[in-house]
Amino acid sequence: MKKSDCFYLGTIVRKYSFKGELLAKLDTDQPELYENLDAVFLQVRRDFIPFFIEHSQLHKSDLLRIKFEDVDSETEAEHLIKAEIYLPLELLPQLEGNAFYYHEIIGFSIVDQKFGPLGTIVSVNDSTAQALFVVDREGTELLIPMNDEFIKKVDRKNKTIEVATPEGLIDLYLE
Repeated sequence: MKKSDCFYLGTIVRKYSFKGELLAKLDTDQPELYENLDAVFLQVRRDFIPFFIEHSQLHKSDLLRIKFEDVDSETEAEHLIKAEIYLPLELLPQLEGNAFYYHEIIGFSIVDQKFGPLGTIVSVNDSTAQALFVVDREGTELLIPMNDEFIKKVDRKNKTIEVATPEGLIDLYLE
């Protein structure tokens, strides 16, 4: 399994017990979906390693208390702190309506209600205060805010996203 075939679930933040248990901070709105996992992949330094789970349970809402097989002491657990947790993409819950995962929309066409076809989504920039669609329009890069008010329809079947951008936004890129 490669990292590109997986999605980020969270990070191990600290030890929980002297028996090798750990606490992981999950990056999800639905932590209960991940309470009874059999295995996960951990990014430990540069290595991407499968770990089998002996038992796990939710701890204080968004933390997951995990006991991995063959991690039986505080010392062994210490080496896993700050490791990122990943799961295969096929374990992601299916989203419906206008909700989407960032990786899912790469390659979708984006169409503005007034302007028409804008181009193809090549990535999502989520390093800013407002996440942005990064769109390639025949070699010109367009940045469109991913705002619920702008996103009118996500059509997975036809791989398109319909948006209603603010007046003048598209003109900024085309002048």
